[in-house]
Amino acid sequence: MSVQPKLIIHGGAGGHLQSEEGEIIVRQALHSVVEKIYSMLLDDVSAKEAVVKGCQLLEDKTIFNAGTGSVLQSDGQIRMSASLMDGSKQRFSGVINVSRVKHPIELAQFLQSEEDRVLSDNGAAELLRELNVPIYDPLIDIRLKEWMQERYDHFHKQMAGVIAEQELTLPHEARKGTIGVVALDCHGKIAAGTSTGGKGLERIGRVSDSAMPAGNYANDDAGVSCTGVGEDIMDECLAAKVVIRVTDGSTLKKAMTRSMQESQSRNRDLGAIAIAQSGAIAWGKTSEVLLAAYHDGSQIGDTLSWTDRQELMGCCE
Repeated sequence: MSVQPKLIIHGGAGGHLQSEEGEIIVRQALHSVVEKIYSMLLDDVSAKEAVVKGCQLLEDKTIFNAGTGSVLQSDGQIRMSASLMDGSKQRFSGVINVSRVKHPIELAQFLQSEEDRVLSDNGAAELLRELNVPIYDPLIDIRLKEWMQERYDHFHKQMAGVIAEQELTLPHEARKGTIGVVALDCHGKIAAGTSTGGKGLERIGRVSDSAMPAGNYANDDAGVSCTGVGEDIMDECLAAKVVIRVTDGSTLKKAMTRSMQESQSRNRDLGAIAIAQSGAIAWGKTSEVLLAAYHDGSQIGDTLSWTDRQELMGCCE
């Protein structure tokens, strides 16, 4: 039985954008991806395929911290992580701290059919060689300048900028970057994907939540992709928590609201996007801003102007 497809994507969470021009650029980037991926869903593309393509497009947007435009760790190297979860099969796959690849989500996609479905840096590098994936340098000048600036300041900041704005004018608190996609297809199947360059400036080898069920999770009932401070997301096991609450009978709105209230009570700094099998779309944050956009079946909307710290979640059903 055909259902109305739904889609939501994000490009990170953090502090407010520094300029109206920056907000326009981010909105255009998000809306262009939503428009393209939603048209694929209308053409009967599966949720998993749509999520992979959406993540690829976002990994190519240099303003976001994933794929091209990823941040650098403290040693000046880029190490990216990504995961994919097929809700209908409840199957998770991912790569951790992979380098020299254009689309980390493609490795997660390949691993969906493998017995060993989550690979770390050395294993992911070997997989790249096996698949003959071309070597690719995801570094852009703005991220290099950002790292050099922090190097001269003896890395007094703990994280890099959530997005790459031209003059590096993001406030100190705007430091969380990831991209993610959650889709419901015409057959009622759900998938979720998340990809990141990490916090940036972190200890060598630090592992993100993005390649864990804490940050990316889906089943037949719901799918969630998270963004924000990875350690906070892991401590809350946020993505899996929201999905399980829906599976246990909660509405998506109630599941997201309760999870955000709990996160706020523990001073977590994070955000999440979600879709339920019912077609409900929800998003939540404890950060100042969540960079998300969605298609509710009739129109495109976004959360870029949503800066009320007291309002922890939004929903369209």
